[in-house]
Amino acid sequence: MNNKVYLGKLGKTVGLNGDLKIYLETDFPTAIKKGSKLLTNKKIVLEVEKFDSNKGIVKFNTYSNCDDAKKLTNLELYSTIEDTKELCSLKQGEYFWFDIMECNVYEDDLLLGKVTEIHRFPLSDYLEIVTDKSLVEKQLPKVFLIPYVKDEYILNVDTSSKTIKVKNSYQILENS
Repeated sequence: MNNKVYLGKLGKTVGLNGDLKIYLETDFPTAIKKGSKLLTNKKIVLEVEKFDSNKGIVKFNTYSNCDDAKKLTNLELYSTIEDTKELCSLKQGEYFWFDIMECNVYEDDLLLGKVTEIHRFPLSDYLEIVTDKSLVEKQLPKVFLIPYVKDEYILNVDTSSKTIKVKNSYQILENS
């Protein structure tokens, strides 16, 4: 599994001192703070000098002027799973996406499949499930989506055993 967690993308420079606009696509902006080491999609390691989450502006050590910082425009920023877990606190019943990936999904004792992707839609997040091959052999779809709605579909998530207990989801599979 990939050890990187996508945080967002760098935009244009702001001012003359090497500040950059940052477009976050994470639920955990606390992963970015002074001293954080972030990796780009070009394998450049950047150390955060300052970060203003309200203005969406970041500055990195060794990029002290506009011309140097322009080289970082449009780069994607990543943190590691370890740093994300260390810097970001979860509330009761919240999970990191990377902990939900690869979980086996069960309705009662029937293995429906495995989580391979999580999709964000305006009303809800959806788990993309690759259907267990025993069900595919019964002419059921190879892939289906389960809304991540607690109590209505999601009963229990256990990231340590990589299992998710669901209800009303076999019916979704049959009708997909």
